[in-house]
Amino acid sequence: MRILVIEDNQTTRQYLQKALQEQGYEIDLADNGQDGLFLALEGDYQLIVLDRMLPKLDGLTVLSTLRNAGKQTPVLILSALDSVSERVKGLREGGDDYLIKPFALSELLVRIEILIQRKGTHSEKLTSVLHVADLKMDLLSHKVFRGSTEITLQPKEFKLLRYLMEHNGRVVSRSLLFEAVWDYQFDPQTNVIDVHMARLRKKVEFDGLTPLLETVRGVGYRMVEQG
Repeated sequence: MRILVIEDNQTTRQYLQKALQEQGYEIDLADNGQDGLFLALEGDYQLIVLDRMLPKLDGLTVLSTLRNAGKQTPVLILSALDSVSERVKGLREGGDDYLIKPFALSELLVRIEILIQRKGTHSEKLTSVLHVADLKMDLLSHKVFRGSTEITLQPKEFKLLRYLMEHNGRVVSRSLLFEAVWDYQFDPQTNVIDVHMARLRKKVEFDGLTPLLETVRGVGYRMVEQG
């Protein structure tokens, strides 16, 4: 289950990332409104935690743009703007909840849980096995099988394959992979993804099995089910 945190304060951002990951959520981060809006429009999130006062694009503009684009991802506004008029403004723009900073972590976690359940996406959290063609990933045991053959993966390879399987059929950009697998908020201009993808291909597509991992030139990668 993925949550996008759009927060410009580094300390708060890192605190949220750690706290939510400890609860089992996968976290994507953005430190400004412009990048946050891009991720929110392109990504598949169960919830967005959104600050109001953001550089490049303020939180309410991010929110209204999302809603105008038809994105109904639940949004929890997290802001130091605590007046009633500001809270009303946030909710009128399409926010599903509004929590004032400073906040209690326990309250934040409960509100997130309620919002996700309300939107009926809680069942996704219970998914423990991913399937793409004859490729199977057990998230609880951390085991991967192609047919009946178990595939041994390194931790980064496992995270990379999981992300691609969760987005089966969709093109995943290198930027998203850097964020999802390496927690990078920038492209380090290295070939680390290419190296890991090459290793993954050897392990997943062994003995001439049907290819499942596709390179989309200039963009990223996609997991596909042939035929």
